[in-house]
Amino acid sequence: MSFNSLPLVLIPGLLCDARLWAHQRSVLENSTQICIPDVSQDSSIAQMAERTLDEAPPFFALAALSMGGYVAMEIMRKAPERVLKLALLDTMVRPDDEARAKARRGLLALAQLGRFKGVTPQLLPKLVHPRCIGTAIADSVQGMAEAVGKEGFVRQQLAIIDRPDYRPLLKSVVVPTLIVVGENDEITPPEESEEIHRGIPHSRLVVLPQCGHLPPLEHPNLTTLLLSRWLEDSLHA
Repeated sequence: MSFNSLPLVLIPGLLCDARLWAHQRSVLENSTQICIPDVSQDSSIAQMAERTLDEAPPFFALAALSMGGYVAMEIMRKAPERVLKLALLDTMVRPDDEARAKARRGLLALAQLGRFKGVTPQLLPKLVHPRCIGTAIADSVQGMAEAVGKEGFVRQQLAIIDRPDYRPLLKSVVVPTLIVVGENDEITPPEESEEIHRGIPHSRLVVLPQCGHLPPLEHPNLTTLLLSRWLEDSLHA
């Protein structure tokens, strides 16, 4: 199988849908099959991984962002033989510390009480670089959150809270791996990606300047270029 024609699975993050990968799909679908699973329907990372594997081709390249990275790591646990390349964007492999878990439980409780507000103007600065505020990028982020909705958000938060520690799995990842993180990511800061880079042999880490938590939207051309080179196995070009 040629890596240049390897099918590509793109997994969105929390409160995101296929629109997260709109630019990447529009460019890369000209040369490869693209699959973007709906990860708002399941309440565990394992179920999300099973859904993705059921929808994916037999062998594929796998790129995932944030919560999608947890799903990707679960796929690497369940079916590593099917993944021929791996790209992890703005994610982490350690479980939540108590402060982060407490914050998630608080948001979950509010949502279950009917107080889900999606991505508010107050939350946006934590997700994207300030240069993206008031642009179509911000509109896309808010639109995706509205589409996932309260029930999807509850399911996703339950899944995230219960996720396992994926750090012990890192050393078993032997496929070409690209790690990307926004320099200004406040949700999963660069040190989280640095930990993944140290744990996966022969991985490559790219830190994007003036970028928050959502590189596919904040730097669409550069993210697509990085994924194209990764698919072509020319990570050092």
